[in-house]
Amino acid sequence: MENAVGTPVAEAWLHIVGIGEDGMAGLAPAARGVVEAAEVIVGGDRHHDLSAAVTAERVAWPSPFDALIDMLRGFRGRRVVVLATGDPLWFSVGARIGRAIDPAEITYHPHLSAFQLAAARMGWSMADLDTLTVHGRPVEQMIPFIQPGARLLILTTGAETPGQIARFLSRRGYGASRMSVLARMGGPDEARFDGVAEAWDHAVPEFNTLAVECIAGTDAVLAPRTPGLADDLFRHDGTMTKQEVRAVTLARLMPQRGALLWDVGCGCGSVAVEWMRAARDAGAIGIEPRADRRALAGENAQALGAPRLELIEGRAPGALADLPAPDAVFFGGGVSADGLAAALAALRPLGRLVCNAVTLDSEAVLLDAHARHGGELTRLAVARAEPVGPRRGWRPMMPVTQWSVVKR
Repeated sequence: MENAVGTPVAEAWLHIVGIGEDGMAGLAPAARGVVEAAEVIVGGDRHHDLSAAVTAERVAWPSPFDALIDMLRGFRGRRVVVLATGDPLWFSVGARIGRAIDPAEITYHPHLSAFQLAAARMGWSMADLDTLTVHGRPVEQMIPFIQPGARLLILTTGAETPGQIARFLSRRGYGASRMSVLARMGGPDEARFDGVAEAWDHAVPEFNTLAVECIAGTDAVLAPRTPGLADDLFRHDGTMTKQEVRAVTLARLMPQRGALLWDVGCGCGSVAVEWMRAARDAGAIGIEPRADRRALAGENAQALGAPRLELIEGRAPGALADLPAPDAVFFGGGVSADGLAAALAALRPLGRLVCNAVTLDSEAVLLDAHARHGGELTRLAVARAEPVGPRRGWRPMMPVTQWSVVKR
């Protein structure tokens, strides 16, 4: 097959079919025909059971799962079907396959997703909620979404996960939140379990979808995903990027979905954690020479919902040499000309570099960098009202010189 300009176009040989608890009977005629004509069917035990009447070579998910792509490529030239649950492109295997195999070689056949079924069971508008997955991922990833009035649909990782999420809610002052576990939706054994977070005690099936309506108590932790979390939400040793400066810093780092930050001299990890909270799938690598501060950063990442924060020992520029290219870099202290040069060289196009300095030595480095590379040079001065004897007065924090630049 060729396109309009005569260039060969790949033909689809791989069909990825979403299937539900109602099995073959629930498939659209075209999808059912594809499965029935398959020579090879790849899927989990449950998928094979749901399509048991079809005669084809049966292949289980490989172990390790990363071997899936090579295995599928080995079937090229045959009629191949991959069975997935619900919508193969919504937190499912179809997205992984589509990143590795030319999409022109794939035909997708979506089924109703667990999210759509759960929203229908709950009577919730899909436009007014967040859809999440903690299936095979750290459960702490859902913590940033605990917000007053939020509605969440969560693909869980096992029977114990709803209880873990109930504890997250209760510890943050959201114990009155309503929770519903929905299992085997669309099949004859569909089940539902309802309760509130602070009293959750249900034993539920392993494969389930959790619906949460977040209800904040008067003692609820307010931790928005927009930058500028209160300082006391972090464990630290006194050395950290303070709330007001952190908010400005994150605004100039511009968190984006899937983007990678290098946090050089990350300390307790406050900037890296907020970067990851602010945008879905954002990643961060914290470079910190002190083991005690790396430990604090790790604790903060777990507690505030950024469990994938990667922490490495070292200093710039040496520790930067073999890291994946960043979309943004932050220097929070101890900046050097060599470190800045290495970061600028590594940044992707349109990458953002932000540096904060409180000492005259570091400020001199930033003044020179601004003269060489342009960008924005800003002085941030913040004062907080604090007790002065029986009265109150302004206590200024150390002024911060900030240089920021976008690589073009």
